Amino acid sequence: MLEIGKKAPSFSRPSLQSEAISLADYSGRKIVLFFYPKDNTPGCTTEATGFSADLAAFEAENCVILGISKDTLTKHKNFTDKHALTVDLISDESGEMCEAYGVWKEKKLYGKTYMGIERSTFLIDEAGVMQQIWRKVRVKDHVAQVLDAVRAL
Repeated sequence: MLEIGKKAPSFSRPSLQSEAISLADYSGRKIVLFFYPKDNTPGCTTEATGFSADLAAFEAENCVILGISKDTLTKHKNFTDKHALTVDLISDESGEMCEAYGVWKEKKLYGKTYMGIERSTFLIDEAGVMQQIWRKVRVKDHVAQVLDAVRAL
């Protein structure tokens, strides 16, 4: 189980901007990882466009934003192009990163149970230590909450 004050799980996954992006690539920078269920769905679009709209404010705080879902890089590219996203998106098709961060959960919708990504955000400091964890994220005002936490570090 992830805990605030402990090292964040390392990862190496493909993203739209790199064949293999890893936690170590951002040593010395703050990192916001936002896990979301699926590209081009209403809540996920709102969240990703919100982080994209405020990217400059995060960058001013020496912070990178990375979105993660199990969608393919092709789907991520379509999502990025369709909504003019400026945040980098990581593809976790195997689900290893989702498992490591504890976001692969049993969910229920209309009485049916299934496995899926629980919308979650993680704030990691410059030393790779977990500083904040948001589970079961509500999209409204979430980006502002995360930016406030980044500024407080």
